[in-house]
Amino acid sequence: MSDSSAPLPPATVKCLVWDLDNTLWHGTLLEDETVVLPEAIREVIVGLDARGILQSVSSRNDHDLAWAQLEALRVADYFVVPEIGWGRKSEAVRRITERLNFAPSTIAFIDDQPAERAEVAYHLPDVRCYPAEDAATLLDLPEFSPRSVTVDSRRRRTMYQAGFRRTAEQERFTGPHEDFLRSLDMVMRIERATEDELSRVEELTLRTSQMNATGVHYPDEALRALLAHPSHEVLVTTLTDRFGSHGAVGVLLLEKHKEAWHLRLLATSCRVVAFGAGTMILSWLVDQAGRAGVHLLADFRPTDRNRMMEIAYRFAGFDEQPCGCRGPVAGSSGEDVQLLHLVPERRAAPTMARLVAPDLTDRRAPVTSGGPE
Repeated sequence: MSDSSAPLPPATVKCLVWDLDNTLWHGTLLEDETVVLPEAIREVIVGLDARGILQSVSSRNDHDLAWAQLEALRVADYFVVPEIGWGRKSEAVRRITERLNFAPSTIAFIDDQPAERAEVAYHLPDVRCYPAEDAATLLDLPEFSPRSVTVDSRRRRTMYQAGFRRTAEQERFTGPHEDFLRSLDMVMRIERATEDELSRVEELTLRTSQMNATGVHYPDEALRALLAHPSHEVLVTTLTDRFGSHGAVGVLLLEKHKEAWHLRLLATSCRVVAFGAGTMILSWLVDQAGRAGVHLLADFRPTDRNRMMEIAYRFAGFDEQPCGCRGPVAGSSGEDVQLLHLVPERRAAPTMARLVAPDLTDRRAPVTSGGPE
């Protein structure tokens, strides 16, 4: 019997690494009087960036001359962690992959030389390699066409560039880590999601595993149903600092009952663990429940990756103590889900960031508290 199932779409490319000479531009920089960037290639660079696909460079060239040429062509800002020098292309691509912390299977490499592509493919077999003549058609390929493009996707490059500047500043900082965090002038916003923001929420539930309390992915239609339900809150958290935006870094799905609020999902981005984002979110929610005079119940399903989230819940004070408030909620999330319990108390405002968040006891007014002004 033949298998009639449709083939799976190729995994989306997260970063395209460009060769320069006779690939990104026409001509050889160290030999020709001028090199030319075709308009079709410029459109590909801009188009990939708008889809949230990062781009870098692996080129055998003089670094300063090549970068000056990219600046003259007004495309230098589109490239992160470039590798321009005289070493092997495979080593350059490997360093780019490691600096971005991406899996090699999410990296693509484009070069006009078959020998260069073969060298990269030999040492990095999971990297997808493309000939230069395919460059103008990349936007039409499914692996360069993400299923959805969110607000954060469209500014992914600028968020990564801000992250590199932030990391460099931290490496130069000589004081305690807490002092460094205060120096960032962080602002955390917790907001009720709108229909336009649901793609950001869905993306977070899909991409976050280490800091996802249940490992459950909520598709768009499920989120829309929750958004329309009067007893549910769908909340998205964003974080900014003096270097720029971290984008959406957290999502909370909360169901309100008379005696308890049921936290069905908390997921936060791994990239902001060191900034204390999860702790600030949980502390705010505990304070809100304390204001409302209700207990907090939280779903937790252990996975092979979310041990850090369990620690965050335990540190916040959640336990397995029996309580009558569990009645309306018990069993509603599945047999393999632990239902953790907390008797909330008022919590102090965060000191590491200024918090702008809604008052969950009143659907009308946001509340600003804590942190640097």
